[in-house]
Amino acid sequence: MNYRNDKHGNKLSILGFGCMRFPRKLGVIDMAETEREIMTAYENGINYFDTAYIYPGSESAIGEIFEKNAIRDKVYIATKLPHYLIKSREDLDNKFNEELKRLRTDYVDYYLMHMLTDVDTWNRLKEIGIIEWLNEKKQSGQIRQVGFSYHGNSDMFCSLVDVYDWDFCQIQYNYMDEHSQAGRKGLKYASNKGLAVIIMEPLRGGKLVTHLPNEAKRIFENYKIKHTPAQWAFRWLWNQPEVTVVLSGMNSDEMVRDNINTASTVSVGELTEDDEKMLQEVVSAINSKMKVGCTGCGYCMPCPKNVDIPMTFAAYNRRFSEGKFWAYVDYFMCTALRSNSTAASNCIECGKCEKHCPQHINIRAELKNARKELEGPIYNVASKIAKLFKF
Repeated sequence: MNYRNDKHGNKLSILGFGCMRFPRKLGVIDMAETEREIMTAYENGINYFDTAYIYPGSESAIGEIFEKNAIRDKVYIATKLPHYLIKSREDLDNKFNEELKRLRTDYVDYYLMHMLTDVDTWNRLKEIGIIEWLNEKKQSGQIRQVGFSYHGNSDMFCSLVDVYDWDFCQIQYNYMDEHSQAGRKGLKYASNKGLAVIIMEPLRGGKLVTHLPNEAKRIFENYKIKHTPAQWAFRWLWNQPEVTVVLSGMNSDEMVRDNINTASTVSVGELTEDDEKMLQEVVSAINSKMKVGCTGCGYCMPCPKNVDIPMTFAAYNRRFSEGKFWAYVDYFMCTALRSNSTAASNCIECGKCEKHCPQHINIRAELKNARKELEGPIYNVASKIAKLFKF
């Protein structure tokens, strides 16, 4: 495993474990499998684990696993304050203490303001007393380092970097988002300010692996150097010295081991001009097919009318990147074959989802487009049949 230093000289594994998407059985975290994957990661050098207050069951799961295996003092935990739920100083203490209880610890190594959107939001937190509160927690040792996670444009990101003496930040960044989101501009700006930069969505919610258009697949397959799409995506990130840690939401032992192997064999500056050119060809191939730039983060959920927005967009994009059949199958299975329909046609255009979308997608309009494409006569008939069998 390779390591890079944070702002204070701590050695962080360049591969971090993203704890948002643990494997589940019947909707509940599969603790045995999750423990196996986490311990495989730990035993192979991964020491950075990222969770959040709003990730269902995640904080409690890693707290239990770290305590059971007596490794809490050998790893770094990053979790997040749900500032959008904070209305008072008392709320700060209540939410933080709840997180400590879930995590079975008395301190957090890396504490983030979760999805800090703009300077106005930070100013609202300042009025509540966030700066004094953070200073107290850092002085007591309950919080070791303070940062923020961000989705949005690079200019606002740079403004947020300057509003507080942050230790680190977390941004969405991958070869598709090189010039969107915080982008390369934001990455370099934060790094030049001395912040460790943690990368999320390196595979765009898996879309840079599982939903590549056929042309993009052919570009990878025909290239002179043989890496998988995931390996190329990670290598592109680790090629940049400003990147400190790349998070991966690993949910299989095979994935954990493959990513560890990549993280153990990379070096800064290893990509050639030909490599970069090949990846730009992949970007062009993807952009020619993509309909909606959804990463599947789930911040738009839950929908008050039960629309499965991320899955709908995944199927819609798959329709144009991989063909009709499997897109229709995916959509039918994940909307009609549920006890309560999660179809796009349930949408009443309330707009609640759009207020929380980090990608600023016009969700209501795109759901209409997806419905037209995915909910034809065959879907409607099959859905009625499914209801008869009480799926």
